[in-house]
Amino acid sequence: MSRLKMQPSMNSRAIVSNELQGRMLLSHNFDVSPDIVPALSREEFAEVFRSSLQTQTHLQCRLVNHPHWVVEILFAIAQFSPQQVGELCAQALATQRQMQKLSQAPMPDILVLGGIKTTPPTSDAPDALQTGDWGVDVVETLSGKAFLQSIAWDATIAQKSADTIFKVERKAA
Repeated sequence: MSRLKMQPSMNSRAIVSNELQGRMLLSHNFDVSPDIVPALSREEFAEVFRSSLQTQTHLQCRLVNHPHWVVEILFAIAQFSPQQVGELCAQALATQRQMQKLSQAPMPDILVLGGIKTTPPTSDAPDALQTGDWGVDVVETLSGKAFLQSIAWDATIAQKSADTIFKVERKAA
């Protein structure tokens, strides 16, 4: 597993232990039948991460008030790479979905696709993505491969530096 490093951004925050923080904003793309696993409300989606990640002392999660972004995760960059946080998110959602499975159909694939914002922000609202933050799409889909092809993932990341993006894939079990 490669360790991706994030440079502190202008809006990095100092946490109680005076460690620099990275910031991720998560969105949710639910592309499966609710007959397999139930759709999650914004609050339920946020609770998946709050409850699962609460044991991690260097991570903080909260529901955000934004039309696209649902969850904010603050993480100590000395303790976690963005890729590692993405892996924790994928595991948290997979664990929750195993408990919620409604049918014998295969579980959905989970993708956690992250990129660091390098352009100026479109809003200065506190819950909006800011330069240096990680925008992360958490995707539930029947085929991760087909989803990545549909968004032209390989072409999208072709010109990006490896330390500005990450991808976590969890295949249906």
